[in-house]
This record gives sequence, C-alpha cells and structure tokens, in this order.
Amino acid sequence: MRRSFTAVAVAATVLCGACTDKPTAAPTTAPSASSSAAPAIDYTAWQAGKSTTVADKLYPEHGNAGLDVLQYDLKLDWNPTKKILTGTATLRIRPTAAASEIKLDFANLSVDKVTVDDAPATGTLAKQKLTVPAQLVADQPVTLVVDYHGTPKQVAFPSHRTDAKEGLGLRPAANGGLWTMQEPWGAMTWYPANELVSDKAMYDIAITVPTGWVAAANGTPGPVEGNTYRYTSTVPTAAYLTTLAVDKYKKVTQAGPHGVKLTYFVMPKTDDKLLPVLKKSPQLLTWLEERLGKYPFETGGALLNGSVSAMETQQMLSIGRSLVGKGTKDDLSYVEETLVHEYAHQWFGDTVTPSTWTDLWLNEGFAQYLQYLYEQKLYKFGDAELETFLRKRDAELRKSVGPPGKPKAANFAESNVYVCGAAMLKELNDALGDKKFFALMTAWVAEHKDTNQDRAAFIAFVNQNTGKDFSKLINTWLDSKTTPK
Repeated sequence: MRRSFTAVAVAATVLCGACTDKPTAAPTTAPSASSSAAPAIDYTAWQAGKSTTVADKLYPEHGNAGLDVLQYDLKLDWNPTKKILTGTATLRIRPTAAASEIKLDFANLSVDKVTVDDAPATGTLAKQKLTVPAQLVADQPVTLVVDYHGTPKQVAFPSHRTDAKEGLGLRPAANGGLWTMQEPWGAMTWYPANELVSDKAMYDIAITVPTGWVAAANGTPGPVEGNTYRYTSTVPTAAYLTTLAVDKYKKVTQAGPHGVKLTYFVMPKTDDKLLPVLKKSPQLLTWLEERLGKYPFETGGALLNGSVSAMETQQMLSIGRSLVGKGTKDDLSYVEETLVHEYAHQWFGDTVTPSTWTDLWLNEGFAQYLQYLYEQKLYKFGDAELETFLRKRDAELRKSVGPPGKPKAANFAESNVYVCGAAMLKELNDALGDKKFFALMTAWVAEHKDTNQDRAAFIAFVNQNTGKDFSKLINTWLDSKTTPK
C-alpha cells in the first residue's frame, strides 16, 4: 500500500502511527458564489481525472463523495527561514450531486482568498474542513481557487504502528527543509484536498524555493525555471499518493527498463550510502515487470526524507533515510526489499487503487507478497519455509488485530492487511501455479488501469479469468477470525 516499511527476509512485520493537530479558522469575507450558469471553461482536458467517488465507511469524516476533483493545480512557495508555506490551489471540480457548498479537507493553514468561477467567495475553516458556499449543479464543473499560507503541521494517524509518533502530513524539518508522509490522509496539510481514496485526479505542482534548495514531488519532473520546480501527473492520482519534499538535494538520474527515466533526490554525503541501492531500481523494476507486465508510468524514482518509514507515492517513492541505519549489509538489504515493496505498489495501489480503505489488502497484500517472493530470491528459502512463516504470523495477527478484510478504524494499515493478505495470495498462487497466477495479476492491472476497485470486482475477475470459483478461498482468507486450513 503506501507508507509501509516491511519485513526482513521472512521475519518482520509492518507497523505505523498517529498524531494530533489543532485546526485553524481564517474565513475570508465576500458574497457566496453561484455556479448555476454554464461554465465558461472547457473542462475536457481534465477528463482523465474523472472518478466514481465512494463515501468511505471506515473513515466517514474524511472526504466528500459529492465532489469529484478532476485536477489540482498547486503553486507553492516555501520559505525555509520563516518556515512559511504560501500556496495558490486551483481545483477543477465536478459535483456528483447538487449542493449548496464546496467542502474539502484542509488543516492547520490560514486562508487568504477564495474564488469560485472567478467570483469572490467565503472560505471558512473548522474541524479540518474548508467550507465554501456555492450553488453546485450535478456534473457541471466549477473552478475553485484558494490562496493560503502558514506553517504546516501533521494531523492524527489512527493506528498503532511503530512509526505512529510521526503523524501524517507535511512538516518542516529542523534544517529548514520540508517533507510529508500521508496515508490514509495528510494531503490536507498542504493543499485543500478531497481525501477520498476513490477520488483520483490529475496534478500540476510548481514549488518555488530559495537558491540552494531543491523541491521534489510526485509525478513527472518538468523544466526547472529559475528556482521553481515543476511536476505533472497526467494520469489519475489519489491524494494520499502525492508527496512534497524540499531540501538541499542532489538530483541523480538513471535509465530504467525500456528507457523509463528514474530520478533520485538525495542529500550529498548524508545519503551516499543509500545511492547504490537506489541505483538497483532498473533491476528491481525488471524483476517486477517479468511478473506484472510493463511498469505503468512514464517516470519513476525516489526522494529521501526524514521519515522512519517509506511510501509508494506515485512515480516518486518517499523513502525515510532512517531505514538505512548505519549502512550495514543487512540495512541495505532491508532498503532493497522495501524498494521492491514500494515499486510493486506502482501496480497495486497506484495504478489500481481501492475504492475504500476497507479493501486496503488490495494494496498491501499484493506488495507484501511480491516482497516475500523477492526475499526468497535474496535469501534462498523455499515455499515451505514461507508457508510456515505466513501461517504462524497470520494466526498471531488475526488474534491480535483481526482479519484483513474487516479492518478496524483505529488500526489503519497494521500488519494483518500486509501479511494475511499475502498469505491469501500465496494460496491462490499455489492453486494456479506461477504462470497462470502472474498472468492473472498482469491482466488485473492492465484491465483496470487508472481505476478504483473493490473485493467484489477482484473475486469476479479471478473467477472469470480462471474458469473456477475461488470466492470461498478469497472470502475465507479475508474474513476468518482464525487462519484457514
């Protein structure tokens, strides 16, 4: 899935965290806007960002299924000395139903100005929500522009993972830099966002920084104009898969499989010990392509940040430099395994994304299973050893956290969705054999590219493409309180 750091060989598990925030309120003053007139803007260019939004039952307080953001255009400026982020966010929004307001997730920053279709509007911040009065008509897009500023701060994370104390979202670093980790939410700490996993959108991100600083973000790197760094996502991206980092980076580029441009943002000297592992990315991606089909994006790479974890942010992995430890052989192998996990997410989680957080196993189970298979290659252990480990760990996790298909809101992204999901996939792999299993996985991604999917869709796909009914196997492994026999 995302911000996961995973097991070493067949012996560790994945964990995460929480934090708190105090939302600010900074309303602007102006009459509310109306969008009842026909739009003057041609929204055709952003139709790739059209989504079928689904209210999330696990976290109903986040996101707005009445809105489908087609595109975010973010113009940001970071002042490392004052630790102030200044932004203008332009959102192209398709209402999915008539409404009298635009309500988005937004936390800890102050709003300076709001317009809807160029008309002045009122923006009110309360309880991590930005509310803008506007008469919305279903399927008639509007353009919302929000000017804002402030010092970013993390928000709470509903989990007990070992990286819990980090919180979620953008935060200043001690040296004046900036970085974020944000699953299942946290984008709202640096731009107004619809924090629904089902609302994928296109992105244009421009970040201006002082001389000597470098900005990195998700998407395809564009031209650097003076001190402004640009990134574009022309394929739909969920808000939690966006990332931003500012530091005194060195940029390293490399060619990946069939010419895919890979870019790494590392700190000189500090991150030198990790660079040789990052440069294994072409081989790691080739290994994944042999099992999953062509890498699904036009660019890739990774940025190093201050986290203790890692995350599959789209086209630009976010890797915490703390994963490297002292740079021992074991540390570097662990980072290599983590890279496989996060790159696997580019297929499972990024290209094909769950419709709701209840089906997080669709992300994490797949990435974890691919990581275990890669660990078999590294450490030369067999299927019997993997089976023994998975069943033992699966039993422990179902007892302590519950089955992966029925996650609890307070236990987001804990180890059950990783390990128990991977155990289910191993059973499916054993039943089908490698050739049919990986052909199935390749077809799943290819046929559902850039969409959101759920358990029912996966089961129907498996049954249709194998000619056998695997419903009982999949449902039992997802829902049983004990490890299935």
